[in-house]
Amino acid sequence: MFHLPDSPLFRIARPEDILLAPKPWFVAITLALAFTVNLLPLSGFALALRPDFFALVLLYWAIHQPRWIGIGVAWACGLLTDVVEANLFGQHALAYAILGFAASYFHRRVLRFPLWQQALHVLGLLLITQMVVLVLRLMSGATLPTAAIVLGSVSSALIWPVVSALLQWPQRVRSLLD
Repeated sequence: MFHLPDSPLFRIARPEDILLAPKPWFVAITLALAFTVNLLPLSGFALALRPDFFALVLLYWAIHQPRWIGIGVAWACGLLTDVVEANLFGQHALAYAILGFAASYFHRRVLRFPLWQQALHVLGLLLITQMVVLVLRLMSGATLPTAAIVLGSVSSALIWPVVSALLQWPQRVRSLLD
């Protein structure tokens, strides 16, 4: 089992912990950084194994800040992804909007679980997102991909604890100084 280092910086917030609200600029920077990492050119097995960082960070903020990041922001992020990747216009927008809706619907439930169970929820949500994109691509005439298409969602779920720790870090910095 994967464990984070035993440091207060990497300690994941428990449901009874009170975290500071994240700064809006931090949320925007993390989304922009995740989007940029998704654009890195990869091929072959590395491309199949690469997590969807943009969907993962979008899902994190939709779960932790559902009033800020919801269906509308997810839709806009999906449109941006479609434009930049030159995909069928709207496929990621629809998939990310469904992801945003599911995250806002399940956010209280997901936050009550330990991280490994949260990762299972994240895996399910990301697989649904990927299935929406797959169905839309197949409807537009694309060929059926291999089963390796699910590797990105699996790797995203595996790094969920690390992403959660990193994105919660600025919310707890002041409490570490006390």
